[in-house]
Amino acid sequence: MSHTTTDELTRSASRATVPVLAFAGIVVAVMQTLLVPVIKDLPALLDTTPSNATWVLTSTLLSGAVATPIMGRLGDLFGKRRMLIVSLSVMVVGALVSAFTDALLPMIVGRTLQGVAMGAIPLGIGLMRDMLPRERLGSAMALMSSSIGVGGGLALPAAALVAQHADWHTLFYGAAGLGVLSIALTLLVVPESPLRAKGSFDLPGAVGLTAGLILFLLPITKGSDWGWSSPTTLGLFAAAVAVLLLWGLMELRVSAPLVDLRTTARREVLLTNLASIMVGVSFYVISLVLPQLLQLPAETGYGLGQSMVVAGLCVAPLGLTMMFTAPVYARLSARYGPRTTLIIGLLVIGAGYAGGLGLMSAAWQTVVTSVLIGAGIGLAYSSLPALIIGAVPASETGAANGLNTLMRSIGTSVSSAVIGMVLANTAQDVGGTAVPTMHGFRVSFLIAAAAVAIGLTLAFFIPRRRPSTATQLRASSEEDANLARAEQALAAEAGRPRGFRGRVLDADGSPVARAKVTLIDRHGRQAGATLSAEDGGYALAVPARGPYVLAARAAGHGPLAHAATHGGDGRLDLDLSLPGETVPA
Repeated sequence: MSHTTTDELTRSASRATVPVLAFAGIVVAVMQTLLVPVIKDLPALLDTTPSNATWVLTSTLLSGAVATPIMGRLGDLFGKRRMLIVSLSVMVVGALVSAFTDALLPMIVGRTLQGVAMGAIPLGIGLMRDMLPRERLGSAMALMSSSIGVGGGLALPAAALVAQHADWHTLFYGAAGLGVLSIALTLLVVPESPLRAKGSFDLPGAVGLTAGLILFLLPITKGSDWGWSSPTTLGLFAAAVAVLLLWGLMELRVSAPLVDLRTTARREVLLTNLASIMVGVSFYVISLVLPQLLQLPAETGYGLGQSMVVAGLCVAPLGLTMMFTAPVYARLSARYGPRTTLIIGLLVIGAGYAGGLGLMSAAWQTVVTSVLIGAGIGLAYSSLPALIIGAVPASETGAANGLNTLMRSIGTSVSSAVIGMVLANTAQDVGGTAVPTMHGFRVSFLIAAAAVAIGLTLAFFIPRRRPSTATQLRASSEEDANLARAEQALAAEAGRPRGFRGRVLDADGSPVARAKVTLIDRHGRQAGATLSAEDGGYALAVPARGPYVLAARAAGHGPLAHAATHGGDGRLDLDLSLPGETVPA
């Protein structure tokens, strides 16, 4: 029986794995930003009304919101790499559908398919958690989490350049090409994780969540067109509340739910998700305001009169800074923990928006604002998956991060609706055209600052954990899986397994449950780790013959280090007796 240990998986994850997964996230972001340069031209390009043309953007948002938690759960059940490839493949098909049409309905279908790729972000984070050593995990997750902003920042000037000098369908051909490249790199470089969640896919839960999200997000994105007090808008909001409440009651009664609401209701997870909404709001405000300010004619008295491409280049540092903050986040988080790093990020975002209120009179000032806000968003986005991963079991990583990514999407949706309404209501009429005003831009920045203040308040109430404790929580979930896999591997060796097996006991011979047992090879490297079962039992497979040290530790007991040599064949039974003296837990 073949068997893949965590160590073997870690060794198979090459240095190229993280860049390849981050590239997949960037490709998804490119898909989202693709049509920003041609938004105002869509009614003419598709021969439809402005109201109908907005469905080209709304459809992608809705499908992405629905697909994110569903693909995360499917990844936990059937393989994260497999579902990542499925997400990217659907995106490629959708891009090609859009590339071959000038009609509204096929375009909406294509854009709906492209939104499925949003599931790539939590799937990539889940793969990193499963296969990377702890010393690389922090910066890797930071890069993956920030990739959505990185791709958006880089894609904006590139898409603007293409839109100005080529047929607009070229944008979709380019997205399809990037998707194919990402699939190929994933197949070549990224190994599949052996970790699987128990249970089956909760189809009724998926249908209920889909219905609830559509009913909730639809009036948010279309409320300004329909009227916020219209019967349609209010009716959809009421229906969303009813459907989501019924869905929640159903999920609480399912043994293997799509979203574990009990886990989601934990203080750390709940507050992190709520803070994620606020970070999403603050992220999208600058993306909506600065491009318009830069492209408005100088004759308005406040517009900066830049071309579409220059405007994109001025906003591009937003994404670039997010990318460069990944290693900074890793150092800060390792020392202070992701909660503190989230607070620092929110403070930087707040400083960026506060300073930005007075930095709107020149193109270089918008670059400064983009850099500062990008650094803050990079730190905040990087902290979110670490907080989630530290609070959920390893088998629920994909679904939990999928839900967190959904919360960010809800934040950007709310931001789009609110800022769009503010800019429309504060616009001035110039020759029959509604032109955004400086007052509207500044009010938008104040709204972003208010969202940051709410996010900061939520972040301060997230339970404080020392970095070492958070690491132990992640390790405990992984080691639980190691224990199950080690037991299976040892049982499959025809009665003569290769490894160490025994029980962890205290000084009076009583079993010690959930003691951490670490296997260290002759080079001082960790060769395996697990937790003892309720009866004190542990099992660790050895990769090769030779000398090893087994280190055991449990709360309330002193540490133990026991040297032993394994001949390479068979099982070595070894009980580990922890010292009786107590140490601080």
